[in-house]
Amino acid sequence: MQLMKDTLKAIGGLDQKAMDAAKARVDKLVKPPGSLGRIEDIAIQLAGITGDVFTSVDNKAVIVMAADHGVYSEGVAPNPQAITAIQTMNMVKGVTGVCAFAKQAGAKVVVVDIGVMEDINLAGIRNNKIRYGTSNMRKGPAMTREEAIKSIEIGIEVANEEIDKGANCLAIGEMGISNTTASSAIIAVIGNFKPQEVVGVGAGLPIHQLGYKAEVIRDAINHNLPNSKDAIDVLAKVGGFEIGGMAGVILAAAAKRKPVVIDGFISYASAFIAAMLEPKAKDFMIVSHMTAEKGGAKALEYLGKKPLLDLGLRLGEGSGAVLAFNILEAATYMVKEMVTLEESGIVLG
Repeated sequence: MQLMKDTLKAIGGLDQKAMDAAKARVDKLVKPPGSLGRIEDIAIQLAGITGDVFTSVDNKAVIVMAADHGVYSEGVAPNPQAITAIQTMNMVKGVTGVCAFAKQAGAKVVVVDIGVMEDINLAGIRNNKIRYGTSNMRKGPAMTREEAIKSIEIGIEVANEEIDKGANCLAIGEMGISNTTASSAIIAVIGNFKPQEVVGVGAGLPIHQLGYKAEVIRDAINHNLPNSKDAIDVLAKVGGFEIGGMAGVILAAAAKRKPVVIDGFISYASAFIAAMLEPKAKDFMIVSHMTAEKGGAKALEYLGKKPLLDLGLRLGEGSGAVLAFNILEAATYMVKEMVTLEESGIVLG
């Protein structure tokens, strides 16, 4: 509990002086003002996050949290639950979607077992297992309040370790069959949405079963009555260990003044938790892409964030976040490598 409290206390606002200086430089670069669009906005945000106009994001890491969900037993996912463990192991072998994109982006993939149903004894996977999956939230709380806090603190610990090793840009990712169900529940409760407004197909649930999935979420909310003003209560009652872990990564990055790239729908739910715990954490988030999941647009509107990409992605794992690493790095190169009009010798009338 103390680690979370200390982390929340350490989160400040963006450095306005650095942002003003970055904007002044960007506006003077050898290009029409505003002609590089969102790239310019990112450069200014990065300056505000780090306090440095000439920010570097050349040591990138995506932290992937893996966990299972008790609500799987309600038939809300089309695939075997064993896939969580299999794909978690595949990540350290470097053969999943996020790994392929991470290789291209020059990013490190950090894999954390925070609650997978099976024991995974494989070098390269951090064992921070809280227990073997959450409980079935349709029948009771997914976890205890203490476990919810622990999941967040595990995320903080892992992120702090990576930052201490030199990481200057983080991203979040996950692996967990049925985690779109838990994410939809979190977003519905905090955003005051009806479950049917935000529930999606996840990893391939047939469209005709969406009504049933929404019913399961509605039952879980009605049974547990999570307090929409208490992020920990929401996480404990209808969340997942990996969702809490990713929220912890967001909070740690904000406290350490590092940019954190948000992936898709599951990470939106983590952003909801982190932002409720400390609203200033939103300033340190960069949303990589618009998820293809049904509730994505509503979730991002609630967060007040705009995605960088819209490619129809819904894989998860952190795959979309890692794709956005390239855009962030391009923004830093723009500031460092482009000359100003004055430096180029161009004189405008």
